[in-house]
Amino acid sequence: MKYAPHLEPSPLPFSPFKSCTVPRPIGWLSSISPSGIENIAPYSQWQNLTFDPPMVMFSANQYPDGRRKDTVRNAEETGWFVWNMATYDLREAVNLSAMALPPDESEFDHIKVTRECADNAPIPMVGESPVKFECRYLSTHRLKGNSPVGTIDIVFARVEKIHVDDRVIRSDGRLDIQSIRPIARLGYFNYTVVDNEFEMRVPGADDDARYGLEGRATLK
Repeated sequence: MKYAPHLEPSPLPFSPFKSCTVPRPIGWLSSISPSGIENIAPYSQWQNLTFDPPMVMFSANQYPDGRRKDTVRNAEETGWFVWNMATYDLREAVNLSAMALPPDESEFDHIKVTRECADNAPIPMVGESPVKFECRYLSTHRLKGNSPVGTIDIVFARVEKIHVDDRVIRSDGRLDIQSIRPIARLGYFNYTVVDNEFEMRVPGADDDARYGLEGRATLK
């Protein structure tokens, strides 16, 4: 089977496109509007970009009526947002926070989590989330789609502070991902959980490459 998605509909009853780039990390992003309305929502187009300095990005589709997502507007207008790691224990709260609410209503009022205030801005973070990034807004790049809902805002930010729960740090200084059990997005309405891992080291990698893969910058 093959088809050209820009010219013809998918021959399958469900489009395979979103089920191929998987698993996708979840950007569970909290923010606040200039008027003080709290917001939190999950985004499955979320990724880190580089580590020196740490920078991240997420993309958000517009609503069918052309409105932009609250997270995008809040980041642009206040200069900040927070990434909260989504875990299996928090899966129901993550799902509930995906509800489409009016801009003057907060998803935090519908989910049972503990609010913790970020250090750099008065943004609520999820206390039960084991890892949080305070992200300073850098820029937005808009890509026009074939429909209003296909148009996206790609938001770039720099991580200014990282919060890690001491209980998820292993004795060797690495995060205990198997105990954290992050969840990730698959296609359709399906998700997966990270509860096993394996290591592969690149043959012949020099020190610079090794430090880069481990997330450490070398000083020349």
